[in-house]
Amino acid sequence: MVNTQLFSTRNSATLAPANTLNNAGSGAYAFEPRHQLAQIAVTGCLGQTFYASAEDQLDQLANLVLTVDNEFTAKTAVYARERGYMKDMPATLAAALAVWNTELLAQVFGRVIDNGKMLRNFVQVVRSGAMGRKSLGTRPKKLVQNWLLTASEKQLLNAAVGNTPSLADVVKMVHPKPAEAWRAAWFAWLIGKPFNEADLPPITQAFERFKRDNAKGVVSLDVPDVPFQMLTALALYNKQWAEIARKGSWQMVRQNLNTFARNEVFRLPGMTDVIARKLRDANAIARARVMPYQLLAAYMATDDQIPAAVRNALQDAMEIALSNVPRFEGNVVVCPDVSGSMSTIVTGYRGSASSKVRCIDVAGLMAAAVLRKNGDARVLPFEQAVVKLKLNGRDSVMTNAQKLAKIGGGGTNCSAPLKLLADEKAKVDLVIMVSDNESWVDGNRRGATATMLEWERIKQRNPRAKLVCIDIQPYGTTQAMERADILNVGGFSDAVFDVVASFAQGKLGAAHWVGEIEKVVLTAQ
Repeated sequence: MVNTQLFSTRNSATLAPANTLNNAGSGAYAFEPRHQLAQIAVTGCLGQTFYASAEDQLDQLANLVLTVDNEFTAKTAVYARERGYMKDMPATLAAALAVWNTELLAQVFGRVIDNGKMLRNFVQVVRSGAMGRKSLGTRPKKLVQNWLLTASEKQLLNAAVGNTPSLADVVKMVHPKPAEAWRAAWFAWLIGKPFNEADLPPITQAFERFKRDNAKGVVSLDVPDVPFQMLTALALYNKQWAEIARKGSWQMVRQNLNTFARNEVFRLPGMTDVIARKLRDANAIARARVMPYQLLAAYMATDDQIPAAVRNALQDAMEIALSNVPRFEGNVVVCPDVSGSMSTIVTGYRGSASSKVRCIDVAGLMAAAVLRKNGDARVLPFEQAVVKLKLNGRDSVMTNAQKLAKIGGGGTNCSAPLKLLADEKAKVDLVIMVSDNESWVDGNRRGATATMLEWERIKQRNPRAKLVCIDIQPYGTTQAMERADILNVGGFSDAVFDVVASFAQGKLGAAHWVGEIEKVVLTAQ
């Protein structure tokens, strides 16, 4: 008689077997090329991650661009910039279009290259040759020229901060021919050629006067409205630093709280309240297109010199930034991955410029955000097994995110929380898993993945249940195959929650996230 344990009837009989290996060497499902491009564009970081180098990711991106059609590449670039708030990836996709379809590049250029940093990113990617050519070419060169010839003084000043390339390098490369006297003088000032100061636009003139006054020891509080980095090279007084904080953008203030503390800004009467009010300004948060993880980064980076009122304002800002996280109907379970691979930096290792925020911090943040708006949701953090942790939905998002992020360690077992739910015969309507999808503890040598097998057990009792797998660092594979009840989505901005909500409500079809990108409308130029 045959071994009935070995040859027992399994749910896997009707499930597609895994068709590839993930980076941990375990069975997985490969995404089709358009889905792979969508994920890497909206969550890829082009930096060293736990399982892949920056070069690996760039090679993957370049190969995918050759596989999918150019129109989808263009729409993905727009989506990644406008909805994902990404920088390097949209610029790289635009550089690919500069090689393969300059007509489509012209259609999306203004939406993707929407500020000076993006312009410099685009030029650097093109001249690196990574996408297939090292020169801009006629049409891309005209697009860069047009940006330089139509940008405001403020936009040009912001673009002038940074190197590799500097804006001066870009100007020397494309030789814009300005019609206005102020723009001609400004370009001359930028690249170090003779200029008439009287022809400079007002902010740049004010900056020149401020530099002269400071050199003479004159403490002027009329701090020019130039980028913060242009002022830091000067010897400034605390009152001048305070003016910089008053006039600065929301993002600049968020990024420089410790700098203000070192320069004694918070010791000046009223400045703590001024900065705290700015940080919790809902309109300013919306204009800044802040990603929730940036607020977490700011909160984690603050030291003991930062007043409690300012730290509390960052928590308030987080609540505002996540105010649009939806409430999901029914029994919701959110499963953040807290395994060892999640300790990698979420935007990839970049030397001294690396963020302090890890994948586990973002997973905790997303889980805490769901719990905040869905107080009855269960949170099942997992590594090799489910980790017991009690969270209070009434606590702030920042507090619960930090509790989850303190767990950490162990192997990755994406099926662990699903197995727990199946064993409990739990009632489930929506399961949200936040992971890097590199499951290996539960790896099968053949057949369907353990994640799919456990999900099938849950579906037997909950036929309407839906599974969402949010990928923090996409590598092109998943543990849960694409089908009508399973959504694989990448990203760590609040835009992800919009997609999840549409899926939970049955408003997304089989195309899922790729369908969202397909909805992007390109306008002929």
